[in-house]
Amino acid sequence: MRTWAPKGQTPVLQYSFTWNHLSAVAGVTFWNIYFKLIKGAVRAPEFVAFLKNLRRHLANRKLLIVWDRLPAHRSRLVRDYVESQAGALQLEFLPPYAPELNPVEYLWAHWKQHEVPNFCPKTFDQLSAFARAKLRRTQRRRALVAAFWKQAELPF
Repeated sequence: MRTWAPKGQTPVLQYSFTWNHLSAVAGVTFWNIYFKLIKGAVRAPEFVAFLKNLRRHLANRKLLIVWDRLPAHRSRLVRDYVESQAGALQLEFLPPYAPELNPVEYLWAHWKQHEVPNFCPKTFDQLSAFARAKLRRTQRRRALVAAFWKQAELPF
């Protein structure tokens, strides 16, 4: 990790919590990213809520969801929701251990390297607001969103 301090002084990063208090789920289309920040861990109910939000934002469109093999993605709750959508949602899974095929992994890599390094919030609310603002900023950068797809070597 890199940081800065006045010349001759040791840099000190202070924070009072761990990063696992805020989780994010995201989807990348060819033109946009969609995300939801979640307090705590992301489990099957949060993925279903995210899929419901996607359906609202992308109404009247069939969606192909390409996911890694996270157990929550393959849960009974998620499968039941997808089946209840009468073909409007289709799930495809990436091969195991293939993060290089997943455009969302490039989003997170960019985000960690360029948007949030050296950020040490004092409160959860400060972290949440900062994360939301940076993800919205990324949404507006369409060429960057397209680059996540170019980096991914999808087999289709």
